[in-house]
Amino acid sequence: MDATPGRGRAVVILLVRHATAGDRVAWEGDDRERPLDRHGRGQAKELVERLAPYRVDAILSSPALRCIQTVEPLARARRLELDVRKELGEKLQDTEGAKLLRSLANDEIVVVCGHSGLEQAVPDADRWGEGDTLVLGPGLEIQGAA
Repeated sequence: MDATPGRGRAVVILLVRHATAGDRVAWEGDDRERPLDRHGRGQAKELVERLAPYRVDAILSSPALRCIQTVEPLARARRLELDVRKELGEKLQDTEGAKLLRSLANDEIVVVCGHSGLEQAVPDADRWGEGDTLVLGPGLEIQGAA
């Protein structure tokens, strides 16, 4: 398993909150179809560079369009298939999403893109902002941020 760059600690999950997607209240359609805004599209492109030092074996995403759009540039850059998982959607993230995170402690380094609230599965995690990434170790302990 690769280590966190410069720290020598094991990394298992790079937990990404989707990039900015405008105002939920102002959006008139199905919230699952709310796309990234201009700033969010820039954040998605920046994610490729921010995660460049890390080995990435798989990329999982919530089915929400804003999550998919957040990690699509990374998936293209790494030539990886994007694994869209219903467990990471807003309605299931507190239960099934948390179980999924706990199940990912293996030899792969996985990027997981979800919503605010998913960080509650991580001990000692504060709320995270749109576009933030938590670097997690095998016990979901926070190793840092990317």
